[in-house]
Amino acid sequence: MLAQPPVATNHAKQKLIAGDLSLGMGLRQARTVDIARIAHSCGFDWLFIDMEHNSMSLDTAAQIAMAALDVGITPLVRVPGHEHFHASRLLDTGAMGIVAPHVNTAQEAQRIVDNCRFPPMGKRSVPGALPQTGFHPMAVADLIGAMNAATLVVAMIETPEGVENADAIAAVEGIDVLLVGGNDLAAEYGVPGQFGHDHIRTAVDAVVAACRRHGKFPGVGGIYHHDLMAHYIERGARFILSGSDLAFMMAGANARTAFLRALPEFAAP
Repeated sequence: MLAQPPVATNHAKQKLIAGDLSLGMGLRQARTVDIARIAHSCGFDWLFIDMEHNSMSLDTAAQIAMAALDVGITPLVRVPGHEHFHASRLLDTGAMGIVAPHVNTAQEAQRIVDNCRFPPMGKRSVPGALPQTGFHPMAVADLIGAMNAATLVVAMIETPEGVENADAIAAVEGIDVLLVGGNDLAAEYGVPGQFGHDHIRTAVDAVVAACRRHGKFPGVGGIYHHDLMAHYIERGARFILSGSDLAFMMAGANARTAFLRALPEFAAP
């Protein structure tokens, strides 16, 4: 009898289960598969393949996800909406998890679970062989169970309504992570860019508390000031969107041009 084929490890999920920080790198500019190895070499646990805020095609996202599986970094995709086909097409082509934006209610959270989980937990359509199993054939019951366990489902909390309903969202079976989206949440509260504002601090505390009550994992994204990141991690955030390829590239490029133009023979008098 042949051994059961392995399912790709969800490194992001394993880090959370172990109580460690789970660190992600956002992709806005990258369009080639080598970004998976680059991010892995930099110590990240997962890719945040952002299909909400860039022009990346589904095929490009799938290619990057496939490459990530072989490198040992977990591909997660932020989909642009709550329609089932956004999630299912990426999960069928290599993604190990879905990040759903703007989840405001338990009903919306349940819809995301239905899109991402196979029955009986959800309503995802059952495909054939999957890249996450190396395309090895598996009994349907085994495939469903293994993939439900390996998939990470993330609900983004980006509005005051989402914060108010954080406890109900965290209570939905099949949701793994509540991720506070700092940029949109601050804007919604009328304090854009003020990521240390009391509204944001209170919101993060509410999400952390809801996650603890229901055995889920709290996260923070869009907040990259080191002192504030440290503060929210100290408060309990564990799933951390650490920055994007664009931000990292610009920071490095700005530092290099500043250094070169400050050389004594070229510095302004």
